[in-house]
Order: sequence, then structure tokens, then C-alpha cells
Amino acid sequence: MSFWRWADDLDPIPAEARLTLGEGDTPLVRSRRLGPSVGLPNLYFKLEFTNPSGSYKDRFAVMAIADMVARGKTTCIATSSGNTGASLAAYCALAGLKCEIAIVEAAPEGKLQQMLAYGATLYKVRGFGVDSDVSDRVFRCLKSLSSRPEAEMQISAFHYSPVGMTGVYTLAYELDEQAPAPWDHVFCMAGGGGLTLAVSRGFAHLLETGRLARMPHVECVQPAGNSTIAGPLREGKDFAEATRCTSRISGLQVPNVIDGNEVIAALRVHGGTGHLVSDELVWETQKRLAREEGIFSEPAGATAVAGCLQAASQGLLDPQSHVVCLVTGSAFKDPTALEAMTSDSSCPIIEVAELEHRVAEAG
Repeated sequence: MSFWRWADDLDPIPAEARLTLGEGDTPLVRSRRLGPSVGLPNLYFKLEFTNPSGSYKDRFAVMAIADMVARGKTTCIATSSGNTGASLAAYCALAGLKCEIAIVEAAPEGKLQQMLAYGATLYKVRGFGVDSDVSDRVFRCLKSLSSRPEAEMQISAFHYSPVGMTGVYTLAYELDEQAPAPWDHVFCMAGGGGLTLAVSRGFAHLLETGRLARMPHVECVQPAGNSTIAGPLREGKDFAEATRCTSRISGLQVPNVIDGNEVIAALRVHGGTGHLVSDELVWETQKRLAREEGIFSEPAGATAVAGCLQAASQGLLDPQSHVVCLVTGSAFKDPTALEAMTSDSSCPIIEVAELEHRVAEAG
């Protein structure tokens, strides 16, 4: 099925501008071990890393670039910690657009190589993604660059790219299609909050149009070292808070508020809350996903699962709840994190005689 089957539920894009690389329609799989280990027999994973460029951001990029094509734009100006840039670079290559991206300082090399492979022009900015003042200055520069008639800025946040972000509504639409029973909780990781807000708005649209009986609780999970949204939400505050990021989870190092205020408002209406997890728990969950579920996720992609497992361990979830976690990016994108995940393993070179000896022992 095509992403564009949802065209009537998204911002309007002319049929002739509707690009595609086969994004969307990602698998929903039931947890075999992690869910039961914390008393959640109905835990599911939405495998967004199976999108064409390896992350959920393709849902944003296909919509954003198609909109640019429809309006005759030829240059995409963007910012990224990795996945957004890779997605935009891929769809710009498909559409024949130029792509210039300001990169956060800690972006993984694997993601940079992916963007370069698609032909994007990159600039890594010192302090970007760590210091909120530096990040604000970067955004101002990008807005200036994108003020040219042929250019447009694309950042995966409603605050900057509302048309592109409607493409992420399709995550909620698919989850509703695939649901084995009505969802009680949907766990989303958050950096700037765009994904969480899009999922909430997608479900709200289904509710408003009579296609959904009740809203799930959309849960916002962030690293404790980047608590712009989840902490304030959990504490009952009305507004997100800028911070100095200390988390080392690439992709979630977003110290600015961006969509945070709207996330807090949207989730609170329907009973969702915030969850803060340590970097260590994220890395442990990434390893467990691979070794206990066969799911190959980057750390940011494992963050929603970490929040869910923590909430279940704390008794915050009804054991009979139907719960889904978004696994948003592939481990192939972050070689350094992948190396750390496998540091307790090795692949030694052996002589064939040693292999013959193992065969004899096994026989």
C-alpha cells in the first residue's frame, strides 16, 4: 500500500508532486520477551527503522520535499542530528533538489556518511545540539539562508515545517489499522517533540472524524539529560523548558523547547505523561532489543521502549494494557553506539583445525 493513500488526511499535495521511495507501512510485532519480563503480555513494537532511509523521518521528508516540488522550490536548507538529514537528503536526491544541512556537533559518523552519499552539503557546528544559545543562533542563520525565493527550510518540527510534519500523522493512522485491540498507551521518544505531537494529532484526527472510539494515552519519553518536555509534563507544568543537554543519546540532544509546549498541552488532554530515562537504561534496552527480540535499533530508537519498561517496572501500567513502542531508527546509523553495544563480544580468527576440533566435540 502507498503512503499517499492517506493524502486526504494530510496537507494537500498535487498528485504530480507525490514522490515516494516506499515509505510507511512498517511492521508491527509483538514482544516475545521484554514485555512478559515486566508483566506486559500485550506489548508491541512499531519498527520504523524499516523505512527507506532507516528511520521514521522518511514520513516527514516525503511530505516536506513533495510540498517543495509542488511549489517550485529547488534548495532545501535543514538542520539535523542525523536521521532528519539522511531522510531529507534521500528525498532531495529523488526530486533533484539541492540539500544543505547544518549538523549538530555530536552527530554519528554513520549518519554523516549517509547524508554525503545522497549528495548533501554538510556543515557541523560546534556546540550545536548542546548549548541552547548556539542552537538558537543556528536556527536564525538557517532562516536567513532559506529566505531566498528558491529555498525553504525544513526541520522536523511543527514550529518550522508544519506541512512536512503532517506526514508523521500516518504513524498513528497505521497503528490504528494494525491494532490487535484499541491501544491504551503509545510510547514515543522525544527530542524537540515533533514525533510525539504528530502521533497525538494523528490519533486526535481519527477521533474527530469518527474513525477511533477512544484516544490512547500518548507517552513522551526523554533522556533525563535532556528533560525539556517529559519532566515538566510529569511535574504538572504548562510549558516546556530549555536546558543544557547532558545526555549522550544522539538524536535526542535537543536543548530547545521547539514543539514542547504543544506536546504538553496535547498529551495532558488525553491522559498522557512524561517519562525520564537514564542514558544507561537506553543503552541496556538497545542491547536487550537486539538479543531478546532480534530488533536492531539505534539508542534513540530504543528510548521509547526504555521508558515503557521503566513505567511497567514501577507499576504505572495495567498489565492487561495494549501498549506499543515506536522503534524509530536503525543501529546501522550509529557505529559508535553499535561498537559499545557489542563490546562484550568478539569475532576471533581461528585455524580450521580448531573448527574441526569443535565439530568433533559437538559430535
